[in-house]
Amino acid sequence: REQPEGTPQPAPRQIFQERQRITGLPLYFQGYLSVRHSRCQEFRVYWTELRGTMLFFYEDKKAPAYSQKLDISALTSATNVYPDENGSAQFILMLSNGELELKANDYEGGKEWKGFILTVTELSVPPDESLLPEQLRRMHEVLEKEKKRRITLNNCSSAYLNRKSPPSSTLTAMPACFYAVSRREAIEMLEKNPSCGNLILRPGSDSKNYAITIRYKLDAPQLKHYKVVSKGTSYVIELERQVTLPSLQDVVNYFVTQMRGKLKPYVIQT
Repeated sequence: REQPEGTPQPAPRQIFQERQRITGLPLYFQGYLSVRHSRCQEFRVYWTELRGTMLFFYEDKKAPAYSQKLDISALTSATNVYPDENGSAQFILMLSNGELELKANDYEGGKEWKGFILTVTELSVPPDESLLPEQLRRMHEVLEKEKKRRITLNNCSSAYLNRKSPPSSTLTAMPACFYAVSRREAIEMLEKNPSCGNLILRPGSDSKNYAITIRYKLDAPQLKHYKVVSKGTSYVIELERQVTLPSLQDVVNYFVTQMRGKLKPYVIQT
């Protein structure tokens, strides 16, 4: 029997893996939400994912790439969940840059969404007696995951503690934009704190060499990763034509110079 014509749809696991790769953040909760920004007239339905302290909005459940995202880490407050005339449940997130109205299909879903959002933004499970034991259990699990993720990010500027240090460099000679973080963590740092810069030097995946992660804007934000190999007392940037430089600071300076002012080494503001 012939299959009907149409665009092949990826398997759910493939979609999850692609979203994980794009966002670089752990998935805590998901489902359909109607969304309305403070200046908009109508609600719009999105398949929504809560990852870290970010909401990602997808045009449909099978879309691998998000169409919008919103950082809710600066949440100041949230209204009570209240039903509307159609049986849906609404609540409003008050953010530093405006309000976001959210509408779930039912009251139970609205309470659950609000509970998970407050858990990750306030780092505590909300004391809501109407939440079910299973919902509370899952929120406590998410709370522990988010706490661990925050600890990792807070420690990202420290040098290797228990890891093998890459050869040919002392920690004191490291450029200010070096962080002992993974590729995923570097992406998140660049996305969440663009004012700190857009270039990070980090360990390579083999813990012996290095990598440069860059996030810059053209028509849309672009992410690039470059391998930097330690060879004796020099460092080789693996480009189409390899570039060999005497120090990691020279590696950073090379990228900044080549991009003619579009790159700024990432340094956490103190």
